[in-house]
Amino acid sequence: MNKEKVIDRAQQYWLLARFDKPIGILILLWPALWALWVASSGRPDILVLTVICCGVVLMRAAGCVINDYADRDIDPHVERTKLRPIAAGKVTPKEALTVFFVLCLSAFGLVLLLNPYAIMLSFGGVFLAASYPFMKRYTQLPQAYLGIAFGWAVPMSFAAQSNEIPLVAWLMYLATALWALIYDTMYAIVDKEDDLKIGVKSTAILFADKEREILAVLQVIVMLLLIQIGRMQGLSWIYYSALLCASGFFIYQQKLIFYRDKADCFKAFLNSNWFGLTVFIGFLLEFLLPEFKS
Repeated sequence: MNKEKVIDRAQQYWLLARFDKPIGILILLWPALWALWVASSGRPDILVLTVICCGVVLMRAAGCVINDYADRDIDPHVERTKLRPIAAGKVTPKEALTVFFVLCLSAFGLVLLLNPYAIMLSFGGVFLAASYPFMKRYTQLPQAYLGIAFGWAVPMSFAAQSNEIPLVAWLMYLATALWALIYDTMYAIVDKEDDLKIGVKSTAILFADKEREILAVLQVIVMLLLIQIGRMQGLSWIYYSALLCASGFFIYQQKLIFYRDKADCFKAFLNSNWFGLTVFIGFLLEFLLPEFKS
C-alpha cells in the first residue's frame, strides 16, 4: 500500500470515528470527571484519571463507528449524515467493524490497569455502546438509551477510583442519563423530518409538539438531582453558584429551541458542553478552595 493510500485510509478512519468533532468527547467526559472528583474528594488518582479520560475518547469513537455501521442504509437518505465515510462509500462496512474492534480492544487494554470491579463494569459499557445504534429501530426512546450508555462513565469512574458505587453515584448516573436525553433530543429535532420519512424512531418524534415542555421538566429534574448530590456531599455555596450558572445555559437552550429551527436546535445541542463544563468547575473549585467555603 503506497503512502497516499495509507494517508487516505487514516483520514477516513479519523472521520469515521468523528475525532474531527470533539463535542461528543466533551459531553461524555464531563460526567466522568464529575464522578472522579466526588469519588476522590477532589484528588483523583493520576492513573485512574488518565485511563478514564483515554477510555472516554476511545469508546466515544467506537460508538460513532458502530453507529455509522448500523445506520449504513439510513445515513445516505439523511441530509446531515449522507457524507459520512460509510454512507459516502469511502469506508466499507467490514473496515468499520475492524476499526470498532480495534478501538474497543484498545479501551479494554487500558481498563485492565484498573481494579477488578471497574474491569467487570467495562463489559456493560461495551454492550451499551454496541447496542445503542440499533435502538432507534425498536423503541421510541433511543435518546434515553443513549443516556444510559453515556452515563455508564459515572459508575465506572466511582468503581475505578473508590472501588464502590455509593448512592450519590447512582443519583449522578441518573442526572447524566437525563441530561443526555435532553441534549440528544435537541439533536434529534434537527433530523426529525428525515427520520419521519424513513421510519426511524426518536424522542423528538415521540414528544411531538410538546418537546420544549418535556425538555424543560427534564432540565428541572437534572438540576434537582445535582442539588441533592451537593446536599449529600455537604458541598458549599461554591458548588451551588456553579449550578446557578449552569441553569442559565439550560434557559438559553430553551430559547434556542423555541421555534424549532434546525440550526438553533443544533446550537442548543452544542451549548450542552458549557453546561457540563460549568458543573465540573463547581466540583473542581469546591475541593480546590476549601478556605472559601465558610
